[in-house]
Amino acid sequence: MTVPSPNATGRLTACDVLVIGGGPAGSTISALLAEQGWNVHVLEKDRHPRFHIGESLLPHSIPMLKRLGVLQEVEKIGIVKYGAEVVSHYHGRSRMLYFSRALDGSQPFAFEVKRAEFDEILLRNCAAKGAHVWEGYRAKQVKFRPEQPTLVYGEDPQGQALTWETRFVVDASGRDTFLSGQVDGKHRNPHHNSAAIFGHFKDVKRLPGMDEGNISIVWFDHGWFWIIPFKDGITSVGAVCWPYYIKTRKTELELFLRDTIALCPPVAERMAKAKLVTSAHAAANYSYRRTTMSGDGYIMIGDAFAFIDPVFSSGVHLALNSATLGANVVDAYLRGSPEHARLLRRFHRTVRRGVKTYSWFIYRFTQPAFRALFMSKRSRFKMEEAVLSILAGDAFGKSPTQIPIFLFKIAYYLTYLFNLKENWLAYRRRTHGIPSTVTEVKDYAVNTLPELRS
Repeated sequence: MTVPSPNATGRLTACDVLVIGGGPAGSTISALLAEQGWNVHVLEKDRHPRFHIGESLLPHSIPMLKRLGVLQEVEKIGIVKYGAEVVSHYHGRSRMLYFSRALDGSQPFAFEVKRAEFDEILLRNCAAKGAHVWEGYRAKQVKFRPEQPTLVYGEDPQGQALTWETRFVVDASGRDTFLSGQVDGKHRNPHHNSAAIFGHFKDVKRLPGMDEGNISIVWFDHGWFWIIPFKDGITSVGAVCWPYYIKTRKTELELFLRDTIALCPPVAERMAKAKLVTSAHAAANYSYRRTTMSGDGYIMIGDAFAFIDPVFSSGVHLALNSATLGANVVDAYLRGSPEHARLLRRFHRTVRRGVKTYSWFIYRFTQPAFRALFMSKRSRFKMEEAVLSILAGDAFGKSPTQIPIFLFKIAYYLTYLFNLKENWLAYRRRTHGIPSTVTEVKDYAVNTLPELRS
């Protein structure tokens, strides 16, 4: 719901919290702060529903969705996901990894959702809880003023200049990383970079029985594929590729996507009868991180702080978690609570730990040594159970994963050394071209919802 223009009477609009971005992070923190009685305004540059990727949720997001009061609505739009299938044509087989086998089996399932529907549920929920949502309104500049409210300059859908006066700013702008343009500190990851090409298809072959809703992750020579089924029979299929491969594109994006699918027999087999029902999309230069995530009167949550790679479906989970922790920080700041400093330290520590935990796995996911460990059916010292806990979203130290994950890392490095040449060549191939920007693929960021093809 969009409220009337705040400057229709020519006055500044004052609020307690101004949230830039109405994705999962922005909607979550807005709902939680509005529940606590704060005057929250949300600037969302697009109108929902709008297309977005990141469609596979994690089990440990379920309690946060329940806390927000949206779990039943998400259940209606989602297909149940009990685990993840990993497919390796290098080994000639696949493995199904079930969340129920994690160290903490209390969250044995999640959902696959279309983000257009999921994000709209979260945005409407925060509006229902009292947040003022401005769809089609774009933040342009923030002016921080010592010991005075911050001014946020923006514009309405017609381009009319508007101004908000706020006590606190939350940057939840996702991969737009709005505040980074003003306060600097954003760095592309020097060790990991990739680009994705993807689309929604019908008539993609599904897994049988209870595994129908599980995500499939498939390795191939130039990166990896995702296959994410939706409740309505549509399937999201995408390839995350390394820079050197993306730069070989000489054709239209849709044809390039189909040609890339043809390079991976396990994916091509499941898509023998598939038809593309949306445009082909692309997102480039995935991995980045900021050196700072807060300052006097502002914090950054979700992808506004860091983005790694979608392989473990961690994006929405990290967004929900940082927003939940961030709400406590903002509330304490506004109340002038002595707990603010402690909560801010916890916010920094926990968010960075989650990003660091997933980063270690993601940076090594396509290495031959990693594939060998994932495809192994032997589990010692609860290493597999601990890895499954991470895959389920327990990346913040709630389960006793530290020792088995440490042992898993040792096993990885030993496996790497055992086949040093193959792993080193794979590393060099993956990192080739990272310092340069992949300009051949335009980053779609967030597009309006595409019309389905007939």
